[in-house]
Amino acid sequence: MNTTGRFFRCTTFGESHGRAIGAVVDGCPAGIEFSDEDVMPLMERRRPGKSPLSTPRSETDQVEILSGVFEGVTTGTPVAMIIRNENFRSGDYDELKDIFRPGHADYTYQKKYGIRDYRGGGRSSGRETAGRVMAGALAMKLLRCEGITVDGRILEIHGETDPAIFEEAILSAKRSGDSVGGIVEVSVKGCPAGLGDPVFGKLDASLAAAMMSIGAVRGVEIGDGFLSAGALGSENNDCMDESGFLSNHCGGILGGISNGSEIVVRIAVKPTPSIEMEQKTVDVSGSERTISVGGRHDPCIVPRIVVVAECMAALVLADAFLSQKISRI
Repeated sequence: MNTTGRFFRCTTFGESHGRAIGAVVDGCPAGIEFSDEDVMPLMERRRPGKSPLSTPRSETDQVEILSGVFEGVTTGTPVAMIIRNENFRSGDYDELKDIFRPGHADYTYQKKYGIRDYRGGGRSSGRETAGRVMAGALAMKLLRCEGITVDGRILEIHGETDPAIFEEAILSAKRSGDSVGGIVEVSVKGCPAGLGDPVFGKLDASLAAAMMSIGAVRGVEIGDGFLSAGALGSENNDCMDESGFLSNHCGGILGGISNGSEIVVRIAVKPTPSIEMEQKTVDVSGSERTISVGGRHDPCIVPRIVVVAECMAALVLADAFLSQKISRI
C-alpha cells in the first residue's frame, strides 16, 4: 500500500534514484493557505547532505506544487507535490545488484516481486520519506487552523540521553565504519477530546501503524508504554478532578480516543543498515558472499527522522479530525 488515510488521503510515489519523489493528498478541505514556503522548512530538516552526521548526498529538495492550490489556497481538489532527484549516483550500486544487503529490504522485495530496484534501495530507500514530509506539511497547516501542533525531539542516541554527547556518538560510529540508532518522541498539543474511532480505528493504533510504516522504525509506545507493564493500576490510572486529568500515563488516548491531554508517542529507530564493516550475506543465486556497503549513507538516521515522524503523526491527526466531523451532528 502506498496510500494512507480515509478522509485525508496521502499517496506517495517515487524511488531513491528515479526522476522524482512526490505525494498526492486528496480530501484536503478548500480554503487553507498553502505554498512551498510551508513545506520547505520541514524539507530542510529532512534534507540530506547538510552535515557530517548525515549522508553526503546533496539534494536541494525544492518542492513543486503541481495542483490543488490556486492563488495561495487549497481548492479542495488533489494537491500534488514533487521534488526532482538531482544528485544520485546509481553506479555506486552496480556491484550490489545481485547481492542482498544485510538489514535492508533487498531480500524481501526480491521474494515478493521477483524484481527490485537495487539503486539505493529504490522504493524502500529512506528517500521515500520526502513524500511523507510534503504531505505532512499540508496536514500540519490543517491542524494549526484548529489549534493543534505537532513537535518532535531526540531522546536517545545509541543509549546516550545527554544531547551534548549525541554528535560524538554518531561520529564515533561513522569513524569505525558502523552506525547507531536511537529514540524519538513526538508530542501533539491542542488536540481536542474525541478524535479516533473505537475498536479497529483506534487513534493509538493508527499512530502506531503510521510510525511503523517508516522503514527504520522498529518499535512504538504511547504514553508510558512498556513502563505501564510494571506499574500498579493505582499508579497507571490517570485520575481526574474538576480541572481535568491529573496525570498523563495514557499519552493522551483512552479507549482509542483522544482525551484532550497531550498525545505522546515514542519510536525506536534502528541503526542505518548500510555500513562499511564487512558482513556475511548471500547473492541472488544463494551463494555466500562478504559485503562492505560503500556509497553515501547516514551513520545515524535519527536526526533526520524526527520531522518524518512529526509528519506521520500530523497525517493521522488530520484524518481523524476530518473523520470526527461526520461522527456526530
